[in-house]
Amino acid sequence: MSIVPSAGKPKQLLALLALRCGRVVPVSTLMEEIWGDAIPRSSTTTLQTYILQLRKLIAEALPPGSPDGAKAVLVTHFNGYELVLDSCACDVWEFERLSVKGDLALKSGDAAAASKYLARALKVWRGPALIDVPAGRVLHMESIGFEEGRMRVQEQRILADMNLGNHFTLIPELRMLVAQNPMDERLCAMLIVALHSSGAPWRALQVFRDLRQTLGRELGVEPSSRLQELHRAVLANTPALSLQGFGVA
Repeated sequence: MSIVPSAGKPKQLLALLALRCGRVVPVSTLMEEIWGDAIPRSSTTTLQTYILQLRKLIAEALPPGSPDGAKAVLVTHFNGYELVLDSCACDVWEFERLSVKGDLALKSGDAAAASKYLARALKVWRGPALIDVPAGRVLHMESIGFEEGRMRVQEQRILADMNLGNHFTLIPELRMLVAQNPMDERLCAMLIVALHSSGAPWRALQVFRDLRQTLGRELGVEPSSRLQELHRAVLANTPALSLQGFGVA
């Protein structure tokens, strides 16, 4: 049985408590998320009503005869509330657990294990973060952080696959990512290396030219020195290009 409420504000409340599962969320933070700067005089009473609604849903979802009641799952603290769940019940924790294992494997030089763990972490995602939750100020910042984390893990997984020599098969994915993020030098560098390593240095040079034009048009700046060094390496037909310094390892 789902404990997700249908009403918007209780759903916001549950989402924020779930994202910070195992930590006390202050009442002030919960109110900021639900009402922003327009906190009503009845906010304390209304918030307590939302908490009671969530506890009722939790109680209905608990197994019969469960020794832990709803108050043990959604715990009241001094000036705050905490959602207490088993770690396996949270997709966020599973994503972070697999991401850490992938990062450690990549740092130790085990690219195959890194690719496996990081790919499994990405499969936990089933769409944009909090897509079905009306987001206030706090949840909006949380969702930005999760999207950034997902992108970092995707880049790490691509790097692991590059270390395995799978440059050619990565080109379509990198093409899409660069199209979505045309000024991201890390992604452009990875695409340049993948194209050059796949025997298409002229296409790698075009990626650099496109980035240079975009940066000049949008920001009035040149690509960074590290990317220009990578460009010179392609021009010199250097056999093995390095991504060192691009912050993807």
